[in-house]
Amino acid sequence: MIIPAIDLIDGQVVRLYQGDYEQQTRYQDSPLEVVHRYADAGATWLHIVDLTGAKEPEKRQLQLISELAASKRMQFQAGGGIRSEDDLSQLLEAGVSRVVIGSLAVKEPELVKGWLKKYGAEKIVLALDVNIDSQGRQCIATHGWQQDSGVELAPLLTDFMQAGAKHVLCTDIACDGTLQGPNNTLYQELKTQFPDVIWQASGGIGGLEHIRQLKSSNVDSVILGRALLEGKFDLREAISLWGQD
Repeated sequence: MIIPAIDLIDGQVVRLYQGDYEQQTRYQDSPLEVVHRYADAGATWLHIVDLTGAKEPEKRQLQLISELAASKRMQFQAGGGIRSEDDLSQLLEAGVSRVVIGSLAVKEPELVKGWLKKYGAEKIVLALDVNIDSQGRQCIATHGWQQDSGVELAPLLTDFMQAGAKHVLCTDIACDGTLQGPNNTLYQELKTQFPDVIWQASGGIGGLEHIRQLKSSNVDSVILGRALLEGKFDLREAISLWGQD
């Protein structure tokens, strides 16, 4: 599945370069205009990152997210700085179908595993974003990618799968925002190692050829952000390409 994405700061659509708030691009279209455009192109899901809420939880953009969900144009998954069960439940009440949880899954795994059991695997996406070191260790970054947790991806995910985790969004941080291509090798390895996980690949896609390459990794879904906002290719073409055998 092709899943377009929008990042939101103070009600505006933006993109950050490798998670850096100081390197952001703002786009003119309103979030609702983007929702309608992507839905018209055939998208059935939208990935929302609330960057304001990630930085300042008390300023979470719940009203805006509610308005987007109320459009009923597609289903939504949303995240950004989820720190408590209240954060999780508020997003579900706002109308999103799945809540994306990142740093907290590393810092307080038992808490998040409890939520998986309470709300069900279909309501939660684990965002396990990695820095790959010179020895090939896949260590998860937290706090908006500003900190390396030292926790490796595979053992953490093995633990979460035993608690019922199903959806995982994985970004190779070195690729994000570059448009230079995704880390196909990473996704091939992860899909082989964890075939029962529904994988969402994110980061680095700049053209249709990158999507074509990703298909060979057998990853389940692809998140598209900057490339769509900057018109690198048409969303309809991407959806059509992904659907081809």
